Amino acid sequence: MVEASTFCLSDPLGDIHSGTSHGLFYRDARVLDRWELQLDGRAPEQLSVMLPEAFRARFVGRKHPAPGVADATVLIVRRRMIGNGMRESITIQNLGDEDTAMTVTLGVDSDFADLFAVKEGRAGSGGCELSATESALHLIDRNDPGRGLTITADGHPVIHPGSLRWRIVVPRHGSWRTVVQCQPVLEHRIVPMNLDNDDQDNPTNKIRAWRASATSLAAGGVNLTAILQRTESDLGALRMDDPDEQTSYVAAGAPWFMALFGRDSLLTSWMALLLDSDLALGTLRQLAKLQGAQVDPMTEEEPGRIMHEMRHGPGGERVLGGSVYYGSVDATPLFVMLLAECRRWGVDAEAITELLPAADAALGWIDDYGDADGDGFVEYRRKTDKGLANQGWKDSWDAISFADGRLAEPPIALCEVQGYVYAARLGRADIAAAYGDHATADRLRAQAAELKHRFDEAFWLPERGWYALGLDASKRPIDALSSNTAHCLWTGIVEDTRAATLIERLGNSDMDSGFGLRTMSSAMHRFNPMGYHTGSIWPHDTAIAIAGLLRYRHIPGAVELAERLASGLLEAVHEFGSRPPELFCGFARTDFNAPIPYPTSCSPQAWSSAAPLLLMRSFLGLDPDVPQRTLTLAAQIPQRAGRVRLADLRLGPATVTIEAEGATVKVEGLPSDWKLIQS
Repeated sequence: MVEASTFCLSDPLGDIHSGTSHGLFYRDARVLDRWELQLDGRAPEQLSVMLPEAFRARFVGRKHPAPGVADATVLIVRRRMIGNGMRESITIQNLGDEDTAMTVTLGVDSDFADLFAVKEGRAGSGGCELSATESALHLIDRNDPGRGLTITADGHPVIHPGSLRWRIVVPRHGSWRTVVQCQPVLEHRIVPMNLDNDDQDNPTNKIRAWRASATSLAAGGVNLTAILQRTESDLGALRMDDPDEQTSYVAAGAPWFMALFGRDSLLTSWMALLLDSDLALGTLRQLAKLQGAQVDPMTEEEPGRIMHEMRHGPGGERVLGGSVYYGSVDATPLFVMLLAECRRWGVDAEAITELLPAADAALGWIDDYGDADGDGFVEYRRKTDKGLANQGWKDSWDAISFADGRLAEPPIALCEVQGYVYAARLGRADIAAAYGDHATADRLRAQAAELKHRFDEAFWLPERGWYALGLDASKRPIDALSSNTAHCLWTGIVEDTRAATLIERLGNSDMDSGFGLRTMSSAMHRFNPMGYHTGSIWPHDTAIAIAGLLRYRHIPGAVELAERLASGLLEAVHEFGSRPPELFCGFARTDFNAPIPYPTSCSPQAWSSAAPLLLMRSFLGLDPDVPQRTLTLAAQIPQRAGRVRLADLRLGPATVTIEAEGATVKVEGLPSDWKLIQS
């Protein structure tokens, strides 16, 4: 379960067990690590669990029948909701013909462990002081007495340190109910709950308001419709509010990344533009507030650099060097790319102007700190041994290797990062031209053209038929075949003369697993279908590849491969209950007829949740230019998707509805002074 900076992991019965990764987490700290319900000393028997929203769950169980009796007569329903804390109602129904007496016990504890410690399996015990009064149970962090959790309940429980206990009699054909509330404490102050129905910040009210303002999505294919509905719900739950700016931005994903992440939040916002462009604006504003202003080797902050991640937990500074860490090579160009795209989608001109200094500072970082050796390519190398060794989106230690398995030595210039820089310069040039600054526009376009030429010279491997994953410290091409090259198609840095060969290589079975595009070819030495970045499948990565293929739809084979990858990916997502996981294993579909889960995958994860939106946009060929009052569509909707419909799509001052089936498109609501371009 997830709602903004709060998330909860439990078993299917609703219990949270100590010694596992379970817990109620608030602002990157585990505030509950035990939450176990027992009836007469035994856990109920699980019947079902339902998750109508990402932040609401219903757990149904039964009390074990008496010895020698086949059927149970006592039903337990737990309704849980999370927001700024957790509220759980426990209802016990007696379906029998006699009154029944029982003891209901709720065991409670916490270790106040930092999120990183839980993720890495090194969370200890004994981090909690427990104290009880007649009306509440108080859990206090021993290492930070200002942090805690206060638990209250109705029904007059007997409260002891570590438990709440009710002795009850449930009348025949009747029921008993209690409501338990868990309120976080920060800096010695109880955090106000936002779970009442009349509270504007109630998660249900927030998601309802967001749905009312967001684009309505539907598709003829039943499976695709379920996926789109889950996408909308999950992205709504992953939104985080900035009350100072009165905007929302998107967190990276649950359970481990419920925080602002530069790269993840930017790419998610890009993918979600057709759903809600305000999310992109809020993300840009939040990142601009945190943009680097000084040189700090501990956090890798540099002037103009866009941050990698922000943490609030007790161990954030020990892990990252500071609560805000900047070790990302791609977030900075992605920031400029998204700002330019927001302008095309009709974000208010004043907001674009407000963010231009941040975009120009980002371009300054690209030219100075990003290209430290002046060779024209942006590279990365961590500043201390505390930083991330790899600073592209594939940031695990073994992600960047040669075909023979040797790890690349930094500084490393990744292929997709050069594509992001190329697109960032073109995007900022378009803004400059629109504002009448033709000198800046010409300079940036010339820089982009030079980068495209030099990129092709340095990265293309003619004997292999693909672009190098990157260049190592000696400027040698890192010759492994990876999905990174597909990002180059997405940004348009690939020469048309190379595209056909590259597309053919991406479509071979060593890259196309049948359920999506592998992160690394199975022909590479380090390929591991269970590796985090060395052979797994990431839905967002495959979606970007599909968007890249459809950008080059004029190249033979591009559309066919895009449709094949999309079909396989959507079938995999359907197998995961219509919720795209962060990643899954890259086994071939010929080996297993269902996708194999990756054990610690985040779900929901923002850019995975947004991946179906990018697929829809790409197959529609949807490309608005609000300042120029044009809407371009080049629909090629796969047959199995049926008719797709985008209702109340906001494009600046215009609100349009688009319906498409195959190559046939119908647009309603387009203002008379706009031009519709169909190709």
